[in-house]
Amino acid sequence: MTDFVEKASEKIKKLSDEQLERLVKNVREENEVYDSIIQSIPSGLVIVDKNWCISKINKAAKRYIHFFHLHQVKSEPVWNLIEDKEVSDFISLCAQKHNTNTSEEFSIVSADEKARFIVVSILPLVRNGKIAGNIIFIEDITAKRQQEILVHRMESMKSLTSLAASVAHEIKNPLGAISIHIQLLQKSIKKCRNGDGMLPDEKFMEKYLEVINEEIESLNKIVMDFLFAVRPLKADLRLYEPDSIIKKSMDFFMPEFESSGIAVSVRLQGNGVRLLIDDKLFREIFINIIQNAKSAVLSGKKPEGKIAVNSFLKDGQYIMTIADNGCGMDEATCSRIFEPYYTTKADGTGLGLTTVYKIVKEFRGDIAVNSELEKGTVFTIQIPAPQKNTMLLEE
Repeated sequence: MTDFVEKASEKIKKLSDEQLERLVKNVREENEVYDSIIQSIPSGLVIVDKNWCISKINKAAKRYIHFFHLHQVKSEPVWNLIEDKEVSDFISLCAQKHNTNTSEEFSIVSADEKARFIVVSILPLVRNGKIAGNIIFIEDITAKRQQEILVHRMESMKSLTSLAASVAHEIKNPLGAISIHIQLLQKSIKKCRNGDGMLPDEKFMEKYLEVINEEIESLNKIVMDFLFAVRPLKADLRLYEPDSIIKKSMDFFMPEFESSGIAVSVRLQGNGVRLLIDDKLFREIFINIIQNAKSAVLSGKKPEGKIAVNSFLKDGQYIMTIADNGCGMDEATCSRIFEPYYTTKADGTGLGLTTVYKIVKEFRGDIAVNSELEKGTVFTIQIPAPQKNTMLLEE
């Protein structure tokens, strides 16, 4: 408020018509300036009163969050006007619990079908030392999240140096064998041409050609393994509740486990945390490991097969474990199970757990396996949970 407006408002009863007109003009100009500032802020801003009805909203807020029925802003609490259910539920819960100075991250699909990442913060609106309402602050962090994903992928690419060196070493041996056998064939053919002109015996030729073909197949396998290892995943990363994905998957597979006589326990304590993942790829991780656990239990031939699925939060990490009391693995097998085409199953492709490993790394997570022959196996997956600096203040 300008000095003129402040002083004039104190003596409003003594003001002339001209002074009142000047006062109203100043107030209107100030309001227009403040409104321009609010509308120019790149972050979303929604100001609500004590009843959580909208008093002011800027263009950025409408761009980041889909609102409807804005003509009812004075009669409806803000969460009833927000199309996205997760954002609406978050604000409604903050209102019920009188939580302020708290924030939550969300992924929202925009009109062009692209995922955007936003952080919604609830701040108190203080006027004359008292809380007069709340400010809903919306920040777009899409560029930040995409940069983090890009940096993670660049870091993953560093491992290609050692992988490429390993592949080069593997290629040298087949190439050497092919070279030697071609030289032997050339010498034999040259010797025959310089002699009686007769070609070597068929078995002699076939022997060398067979070795060459075997080495070519070996080279092809090495190259295919390398391409599979370095081919990037097409992951559509958004914020999803992993516990919800696990529960739906288990509901689908439970009849199968029951018919196989396998006792399954599921204990999900992720507390509704949402992770930056691709829901389809996360489901692929879970299904792959749970199916392996079922095969291990059936191979173990124990009186009572058991599988336990657990999830919990620890040190900013979402942790999922899948344990079974199946046939187990020795140390040598454990050290190779994530390698492409390595399998212990007669009908296995050897690509399932390699894919699982790639997906977990794409989610910036880690995967570990502990196993003992005839006792069972435990897979442990850790994925970082979005960090939140949350302070709760009671109104």
